[in-house]
Amino acid sequence: QVQLVESGGGSVQAGGSLRLSCAASKRTFSTYIMGWFRQAPGKEREFVAAITWSGGTTYYADSVKGRFTTSRDNAKNTVYLQMNSLKPEDTAVYYCASSRAASLSIPDFGSWGQGTQVTVSS
Repeated sequence: QVQLVESGGGSVQAGGSLRLSCAASKRTFSTYIMGWFRQAPGKEREFVAAITWSGGTTYYADSVKGRFTTSRDNAKNTVYLQMNSLKPEDTAVYYCASSRAASLSIPDFGSWGQGTQVTVSS
């Protein structure tokens, strides 16, 4: 199973930026897509963004389109989430996850990182 380690979280003021990283212990052909999710206190975990390892196709939730960008470095087995124009409602624990399926559904993501806290103050 792929092990994932996130880093880069922290506290910023509204309008600021953060970049999250997710390092994978290995990449196999069975890992098709890497996703970013977040969970705010009292809320369900939600999809944020995703990228395919092979072609680099990206997907975004409507709430982050135009502000967040996900990218990958195949040589480093690492994916990134660049977050700009952060808003207080972006405050959450952010997780990266890997899936063997061409799906953005949370149950299809089998490996998860430990999460990193992002706090945006107004």
